[in-house]
Amino acid sequence: MWLWIFLAIVVVLVLWVIMSFNRLVVLRTRAEEAWADIEVQLKRRYNLIPNLVNTVKGYASHESQVFEKVTQARASAMGATGMAEKAQAENALSSTLKSLFAVAENYPQLKANENFMQLQKELTDTEDKIQYSRRFYNTNVRDYNIKTQIIPTNIIASMFGFKKKDMFEIAEAAQREVPKVQF
Repeated sequence: MWLWIFLAIVVVLVLWVIMSFNRLVVLRTRAEEAWADIEVQLKRRYNLIPNLVNTVKGYASHESQVFEKVTQARASAMGATGMAEKAQAENALSSTLKSLFAVAENYPQLKANENFMQLQKELTDTEDKIQYSRRFYNTNVRDYNIKTQIIPTNIIASMFGFKKKDMFEIAEAAQREVPKVQF
């Protein structure tokens, strides 16, 4: 009789470990998938920027310092590794894009250029998708981090090497000052 009780307890414990492990895997995979969504949108943004810079250059070629800053910020963002470095580089890129659009406001012909307006619209759409993807990622990371830290699942998480993930956050100043890309 005691043997059956002991076996039942062992079976329940093993099933709980398996279910907890599988749940952690699912949550980690969702967070990784959400990060991949962010990277897709960031790549789209990186691909739009050179076209935008070239369009503005055609009208404001003497603003080379602004173009260099945007190009450097883009390269820095593309090469950033790690969540904190990536967030910082993206904030810097957003800031330089604001200065590019500020330059563009001084050129009425540029603001009326159909190519510039289309690029501006695509960039605005991309920025919205990045914001949505960031929220989706942070929600998934939150759920994963909670699961890895609550008792008793934290025991399984530490046994199998599930580590806390970082949120993808933008700087407070960047949140308050949304880049204006509509004229």
